[in-house]
Amino acid sequence: MKRLRVFSVVFCAALTVGFFNSARADEPQPHPGGPSEKIGEVHFLTSCGAEAQKRFDRAVALLHSFWYEESEKAFRAAAEAEPACAMAYWGIAMSNFHPLWAPPTPAELARGREALEEAKRHPPKSERERDYLAAIESFYRDAETLDHRTRALAYEKAMERLAGKHPNDREAAIFYALALDGTALPTDKSYANQKKAGEILTKIFEKAPDHPGVAHYIIHSYDYPPLARLALPAARRYAKIAPSSPHAQHMPSHIFTRLGLWKEAIESNLASAAAAKAHVEKKQPGAASFEQLHAMDYLMYAHLQLGQDGEAKRTLDEIRRMDQVDNPSFVSAYAFAAVPARWALERRNWAEASALTPQPASFPWGRHRASEAIIHFARALGLA
Repeated sequence: MKRLRVFSVVFCAALTVGFFNSARADEPQPHPGGPSEKIGEVHFLTSCGAEAQKRFDRAVALLHSFWYEESEKAFRAAAEAEPACAMAYWGIAMSNFHPLWAPPTPAELARGREALEEAKRHPPKSERERDYLAAIESFYRDAETLDHRTRALAYEKAMERLAGKHPNDREAAIFYALALDGTALPTDKSYANQKKAGEILTKIFEKAPDHPGVAHYIIHSYDYPPLARLALPAARRYAKIAPSSPHAQHMPSHIFTRLGLWKEAIESNLASAAAAKAHVEKKQPGAASFEQLHAMDYLMYAHLQLGQDGEAKRTLDEIRRMDQVDNPSFVSAYAFAAVPARWALERRNWAEASALTPQPASFPWGRHRASEAIIHFARALGLA
């Protein structure tokens, strides 16, 4: 059965890490997250003591997979181990930035600023650390008067200077590449920023194949139909680097979807949804995870492309049983709206499409007008 292709806006995401100075500085350190935790190999050298450094490395690895809530907790754990570890506060500020996702909320901006103020009470012990703190401060500065893009561009320029000033700092280059992706204009079909970022990251990927941020950001850099094939090696590597991360399980499916590799996309998102569900069950029993919802959106689309209506219907039924979510963000709203819309539209069931309403009723739809627009768009297509 020939399927109607419906364009999907993809929201996901990326983040930061480490320092390359010598062979010893680049050796991965054991993470304090337990022997079963696998989040990739990262060592971001700091002037902090051994215990804080171990916690900091784990936090940065989590940050690289956009596990923002967990990375913030881990950076705070590093600060608890050593209150004078200035870079731990840098990490808290970075955890509230998330350059490829929606702009920080007022509460996130406040947490980031508080962390940077705390860092000033514990001045960093090296010029390099001062440069990292100054770079992220350029994003938080004047947030009341400057818009998000202006401040993101200021951060990008600061990271460009930092990477140029510290050419042996591998992580400076990785952060700079991420900043380029974060400020890329969606209207620029030359993909200038993304190509520049991808070139930087691909060179590093050859030397650091187990670094979670490098593989992750290559996927984001090339997450466009004309470029997607360039990210296939990273896509097939990332989930193996950080299997404990729901986001790392999901991100390869961006490339698989772009290239029509539907079976691989299904495997990727089944693993992501299961990992996200298991994680949220520990902290908020009975709730769905926004990462789980995002994976299910991709899962629905992939099943439909293969004509697997039974599996697609089970995905729809599962999402319709959900009435709580750990993070009622735009990503959650999009999945709640898109999954039933895809089910109706891809099967050309115009009557069902025209009858779509926001579900679940308990979700704060008023804060996510864009998701309601998706439903109205689905109705329009169904009635056309």
